[in-house]
Amino acid sequence: MINRSIELPFLVKDPILALGSHTKNTLCFAKGKRAFISSVHLDLDNWQDFLEFQRDLKFFLKKKPQVLVCDPHPLYRSTRIAKDLSRRYILKKVQHHHAHIASCMVENNLRNQKVIGVAFDGTGLGEDNTLWGAEFFLTDYRNFKRLAHLKTVFLPGADMAIKQPWRITFAWLYLIYKEKLFQLDTEFIRRLNYKDSYILKQILKARFNCPPSSSMGRLFDAVGTLILNRFTAQYEGEFPAELEKLAKDFKGPFNLNLKGYRFKIKKEDQMYIIDPVAIFKSIIRDIKDNKDKRQISFRFHQAVSCMVNDVCLRLREDTGINIVILTGGVFQNSILHTLILDLLYKNKFIVFSHNEIPCFDAGISLGQIAVGNFL
Repeated sequence: MINRSIELPFLVKDPILALGSHTKNTLCFAKGKRAFISSVHLDLDNWQDFLEFQRDLKFFLKKKPQVLVCDPHPLYRSTRIAKDLSRRYILKKVQHHHAHIASCMVENNLRNQKVIGVAFDGTGLGEDNTLWGAEFFLTDYRNFKRLAHLKTVFLPGADMAIKQPWRITFAWLYLIYKEKLFQLDTEFIRRLNYKDSYILKQILKARFNCPPSSSMGRLFDAVGTLILNRFTAQYEGEFPAELEKLAKDFKGPFNLNLKGYRFKIKKEDQMYIIDPVAIFKSIIRDIKDNKDKRQISFRFHQAVSCMVNDVCLRLREDTGINIVILTGGVFQNSILHTLILDLLYKNKFIVFSHNEIPCFDAGISLGQIAVGNFL
């Protein structure tokens, strides 16, 4: 049923229904200059959530949409249902992070104009069939161009790595240190099970069940394993939430000159690649020196905020665009959001983020409406 309605900054050409994401799913129907958003269905793999999704889908289909929009991820239940319905409707697919950025543009009443879109989340299928999640786009409602992203790492065990973030930590450290990884005098290495680490090493070498990912959410997971000294998570986003709390508890100053906590940004074939190798080395050094976990977490948050500012400065110089959109589930992290806003405002950017529409996947359907209308 309808949970929220919003006035659109554009006219919808044909009645359109967006089926949203897979988790934190919403449906959105739009006609004229009005969009109507359903309540949230937390996980479409959960039977009760899926039944509620189907109920809301039937409700919106009675409003006679002519166009359906979905995420391109083939395993999303919402995508599968959209495909099943495509015989009766025009079907359009909208890239996950493009939809995130568009939803924020709609909420802030922006017309179809070029912006720098920053979308940080856990997972979204990219155009190259890898898992994106730390994206800088030059975009409007119709088109997007990926201009920068986090360095890609392989996720051993695929979805299992979300519940066992130590796998992601292992992947990053093996990428950095190779066999010397096992010589690191850290609690993480001492706690590694020999059999599990041997299997992971073979999986990474063979690239078996190891989807490549450039996700900021997964980077927070990997860093969280080291700082929190925990290997498994009860739910997605648990480690990032605990890192946020640690960073909030830190009472020290914001210091741009803290040694080592900086991402390396390099340009390769017109794409900026954001490399966190130095971050991992610095965190390991500070853990070995018994530094306060709150300080380490804050310095990591500071490094991410400085990186966003640095990339946006480069993209403004390259494109002439001064408007920045901040979106995606990672921006539920209030201290990270505040640090980034402070830096961007100091550099005279015009910045938009979410207030009423969720920055996480519950806002995806509204963004799908916007992009689908202009395709």
